[in-house]
Amino acid sequence: MASSRGVVIAALIANGAIAVLKLLGFLATGSPSMLSETYHSISDTGNQVFLLVGIRYSGKEASRSHPFGYGKAQFFYSFLVAVLLFGIAGWESLNHGYHALTHLGEAHGPATATLPVVGAFDAFWVNVVVLLSAIGFESYAFLEANTELQRQIDAYGWSGLREAFRKTSDVTTLTAFTEDAIALGGAAIALVGVVASRVTGNPIYDAATAAIIGLLLMGFALALAWENKRLILGESVPAEVETELRDYIDGREGVDGINGFRTMFVGPGRLLVTADVRFDPTLDTASIDQSIEAMETSLRGADDRVTYVYVEPAV
Repeated sequence: MASSRGVVIAALIANGAIAVLKLLGFLATGSPSMLSETYHSISDTGNQVFLLVGIRYSGKEASRSHPFGYGKAQFFYSFLVAVLLFGIAGWESLNHGYHALTHLGEAHGPATATLPVVGAFDAFWVNVVVLLSAIGFESYAFLEANTELQRQIDAYGWSGLREAFRKTSDVTTLTAFTEDAIALGGAAIALVGVVASRVTGNPIYDAATAAIIGLLLMGFALALAWENKRLILGESVPAEVETELRDYIDGREGVDGINGFRTMFVGPGRLLVTADVRFDPTLDTASIDQSIEAMETSLRGADDRVTYVYVEPAV
């Protein structure tokens, strides 16, 4: 939880600073791709606030109405980030890029004017400086998120980022990582568009990159929403992990078999495990109780995500 919060705070600081820089850059230059990037960074800043709310809410103690705690709050708020903020920012960026492409003959603002406030530098250099600064800030946030995601990859033996995306329950870090990666890509794309328009004298490149950034945002919004859906609906651990956990019960002395074994993530890194176990009928009640206690301890020791364990004797 603490590591996720640190990742989000790093992204919040970076995106807040970048949003201000990009907005000033757009107001000074009128660049379509700069406006798209402004939408993007404002969206990202709002995203971090949502994620922090989710982290704080998920830390509430379990109650009668929520006996397994509020961990799924992070799944919900990450879903909101994907659908409401990413989607809206993506649509606005795409719409603005499309408008710019269909009105290339019209003025887009002071994009070619000399800016008195920056002396000898014209609008082009304002855009370049802002975008390079954005790349620097986003690199810092991206490295923070990547470090945490790599830690999880090492801890759970995943093959790489693709497997981590499919199997992690820490959607807060996943969302921050995705945002930062897209932000880096978006700033780079915007920089290419601004430079290409400057070199060729054709504003189509600046306008086209605005639309591309919008498509990028919308695509990843859908991907993130899909990843959050699996956890909101109550996904279990991967089959191979579930098999390993079953073995801690099935191979124990005095166990005749398992009638049912179920797992479900009830929050980031919080796993619920239930098992209906058939015991040797010659065992007395005290021996069964001791065996169940040993099973619960073994399961928690086998995987640090196991938070709740319920083992019930079955016939």
